[in-house]
Amino acid sequence: MQEHVADPLVGATVDGRYLVASRLARGGMSTVYLATDTRLDRPVALKILYPHLAADRFFLERFEREAKSAAKLSHPHVVGVLDQGYDADVAYLAMEYIPGHTLRDTLNEKGALTPRLALALLDPVVEGLAAAHQAGLVHRDVKPENVLMSADGRIKISDFGLARAASVSSSTATLIGTVAYIAPELVSNAAADARSDIYSVGIMLFEMLTGRQPFTGESPIQIAYQHVNSAVPPPSSLVPGLAADLDELVLWCTARDPEQRPHSAQDLLGELRHIRTTLDDRALDFRAAMAGPAPRAAGTEGAGGQAATVPLAAAPPAAPENGGEDPNRTTVIAASYQRTTAIPRTPAAVAPAAPPPDLTKRQARAWERDRARQAQRPAVALRPGNRRRRGILWIVLLAVLAVLAAGAGWFFGMGPGAPIPVPEVAGRTATDAKTLLEERGLDFRLNEVFDEEVARGLAVGTIPAPPAQVRWFQPVTLIISKGPELFDVPALLGLAEEEARAELRDANLDVGQISREYSDTAPAGQIIAQDPAAGEQLRRGSAVDLTASAGPEPFDVPDVTGRSAEDATAELQEAGLQVRIADERVFDSEIEAGDVVAQSPAEGTVVPGDTVTLTLSQGPRLVEVPNVVGDRLRDARRTLEELGFDVDVDGFFFGGDDAVVRSQEPGGGTAPEGSTITLRADPFPF
Repeated sequence: MQEHVADPLVGATVDGRYLVASRLARGGMSTVYLATDTRLDRPVALKILYPHLAADRFFLERFEREAKSAAKLSHPHVVGVLDQGYDADVAYLAMEYIPGHTLRDTLNEKGALTPRLALALLDPVVEGLAAAHQAGLVHRDVKPENVLMSADGRIKISDFGLARAASVSSSTATLIGTVAYIAPELVSNAAADARSDIYSVGIMLFEMLTGRQPFTGESPIQIAYQHVNSAVPPPSSLVPGLAADLDELVLWCTARDPEQRPHSAQDLLGELRHIRTTLDDRALDFRAAMAGPAPRAAGTEGAGGQAATVPLAAAPPAAPENGGEDPNRTTVIAASYQRTTAIPRTPAAVAPAAPPPDLTKRQARAWERDRARQAQRPAVALRPGNRRRRGILWIVLLAVLAVLAAGAGWFFGMGPGAPIPVPEVAGRTATDAKTLLEERGLDFRLNEVFDEEVARGLAVGTIPAPPAQVRWFQPVTLIISKGPELFDVPALLGLAEEEARAELRDANLDVGQISREYSDTAPAGQIIAQDPAAGEQLRRGSAVDLTASAGPEPFDVPDVTGRSAEDATAELQEAGLQVRIADERVFDSEIEAGDVVAQSPAEGTVVPGDTVTLTLSQGPRLVEVPNVVGDRLRDARRTLEELGFDVDVDGFFFGGDDAVVRSQEPGGGTAPEGSTITLRADPFPF
């Protein structure tokens, strides 16, 4: 029973921004994950390149340029490139996430499609390619796996520029692409352009209409040879009853000579839409009796979506197609748009001035282009050579090619190039894992990674992962755990609380409990303690507890009223408070001049450093003493009390308040407010 090994990237955050949620698929150059862009809070498809590509400096430079070019392309039928970057030894590409399925899933489920459905699905693909070609981008790996179909009906083509970046890498001698859909010029190491993508579209349309791929073989190299040396048959040869226009469209796209294909995806789009509008319902809704899921040919993509690789030097030049035709007639195989590569001519063998009457317009245009090229060739060979010798050479050449093909079939089928299943190494020690791979004869390289679950020194897994199969010359990456990644605890003392939080985030650590303590030396909010201390090492996401200053501890404000200014100031300063003397002084009949008559704040709590304002007394106010002699006692008392004096009546007399004041002390001048005026009244007022 095999133990399930978790992908080490699932749950990790790439480049501090992309939180990986799950693995979506594996390809020939990368693994695609569903991730969340934590900065913008949106799902993205994160393509992580395999380590051997990420370690190739030339490939990364090309990859970055292609990603920038693809990011400039914004089209409703092209998956948008959102970001590209590096995180340590991880090179990634963030793309628009399209939830749903691929065209490959549809073909696996339905098999051959009706022409109506096939043309409808192909229309947005060709429209997206047309926009890309107009922007100077060539895809080079068009296939059903790269056509994404969302649940809401959107159709987009993905992976622009990735195969191109891989194919021009200086450190690889292989062409990376899917051989079932690869254009002949790519196999022959010729320059690729928009017409190479059109060829792949034609192969894809063939498969959509027939449920089969046109070329199959025991190995990728055999299929590649067929693209170079064989013409794609018309779809109706497998599905009798398909409209002739569909045959013409497929054969136009898949002509081995790029010159015979549509010159642009825009031209192809116009023809495709013309056919959709001119075919009747019976032709559009025709369903093949043999429809069923398309079989997977050897060398094409497997379940994991890996693209096969074809050695560039393996493909021989295309053999002549019409070497044995009658020298007295010009042959143009219009039905399949094959290019006539050798048409012997004599002065009498002049090409007809007009095309045969039964050709379509597109066939006639192809006939005219071929006739113009034939007119540029000499009518008589200067060195005709020995015809018998040429025949022998052709026989020898074909025999050599047959031997090479048989040898290649044996090499990749049963010989050293036969596929080897990748063993399960997860949980084994590094030594045991290496031994197991060596026993299988696999070439492998080591890649050490941090892992939160797998102990240090044990194997995390391999790339590709089991049950994948590889050739002996294809490297396997053995991933060994370095144990959990440890991060240094930063020094946080003296930082503000928000600064401390940011430092912990940057160190891949979390904030634990935050407590607060009074401090006379640290302002409120400043970190005064941390646990663990700076310099210790913790796992990713571990918590660090913090103690923040709550500022100085408050206390009750001292009451210094009635104290002298000097004594009051000394007491307040000793308590850590600032003292301010008010400019204005006030009269007070009870507080001597110079003493504190009031303070602010007068009550409540304060903290060291707060300011207390003191108001000083001027002493009592001096008031002019009026002369009340001769006034009735009640009137005199009222007059003096209104001026703030206390009144004392001396002696015994009759008459009460109606008595007449006969004398007062003091009898005039000024006296302090609140002082006492003594009155004497006449005992006999009558």
